[in-house]
Amino acid sequence: MKVLHESGLAPYHTFGIDVSAKYIVEASSVEDFLSIWQDEIYQAIPKLVVGQGSNLLFCEDYQGVIILNRIKGIDVVETAEYVDLHVGGGEDWHQFVAWTVDNGFNGLENLALIPGCVGSSPIQNIGAYGVELKDVCHYVDVLNVLTGESQRLMAEECNFGYRDSIFKHELKDSHIITAVGFRLAKDWQPQISYGPLAKFSLESVTAKEIFDEVCSVRCEKLPDPKEMGNAGSFFKNPIIGLASRDRLLSEFPNMPSYPVDSGHCKLAAGWLIDQCGLKGYQIGGAKVHPQQALVLTNTGNATALDVLHLAQYVVDTVAAKFDVALEHEVRFMAHDAETNLQEMLQ
Repeated sequence: MKVLHESGLAPYHTFGIDVSAKYIVEASSVEDFLSIWQDEIYQAIPKLVVGQGSNLLFCEDYQGVIILNRIKGIDVVETAEYVDLHVGGGEDWHQFVAWTVDNGFNGLENLALIPGCVGSSPIQNIGAYGVELKDVCHYVDVLNVLTGESQRLMAEECNFGYRDSIFKHELKDSHIITAVGFRLAKDWQPQISYGPLAKFSLESVTAKEIFDEVCSVRCEKLPDPKEMGNAGSFFKNPIIGLASRDRLLSEFPNMPSYPVDSGHCKLAAGWLIDQCGLKGYQIGGAKVHPQQALVLTNTGNATALDVLHLAQYVVDTVAAKFDVALEHEVRFMAHDAETNLQEMLQ
């Protein structure tokens, strides 16, 4: 365990909002996490585990301890059918994906350039270009900080859903993800049905080509958090009933929609925001990205309140035009616990 002699959180979350924490510590092992939860200094105050802070908006100064997950390591076991990878929760996600591509372990290439750490990936069930974490996850290792016991949850026990999992609900306040197990089939089936990947041929495409294309598209459309603070996609793609979709299509025939099940479909939140003319819209130092309407950015001097007011304006404008409710994908943190847009602005 390493205690950092600083309190500013701007370097530890990709939005770069100027907020502080009471304490910031690094944990490099399961034992470190246990020590932090048992330490008298930290026992009575809130605790939040952070990887790279790529899906967080700190709405206020945090009156607790921020624990940076720095558990590292990648172990490989190969069988005739699979490559099994055991990966520490503190590993950088994109660097890990690039490593798998370089080593010929195919299956993660569609998930390139998603910011964050490996330990954060199951929480949101991250996904892109037709692949979700649940498609490649074999298990998740967790630490129950209330009992001190470690446990392995198989993928089917994680209740993965669209940007959702058990780690956002039942286990949110009691369990820490320490490692993730991936199972990649050697009989690789490329996923190229989504958008810019459709130009490739199933018979000849390589994982490296998919990886390079995903990186190129993401770099073109999405701002680099190191240059402009942001947390990636700010809103979830809304899921609505087919009757509501048909009603909207009668008025907006070019509206993209994607089937989810027999009674629901998913809309593109970025398209909805764009149709409201909100690209480039700004409140204070917070701005809707001019190229990607799904991303809210910190132009350099945004306050948390700027971002909150901009998010609410986007939600209200989309609701007024389409009668569709947007829900933020980014996690909102108040001074002592997770919160949401409605609670922060009530």
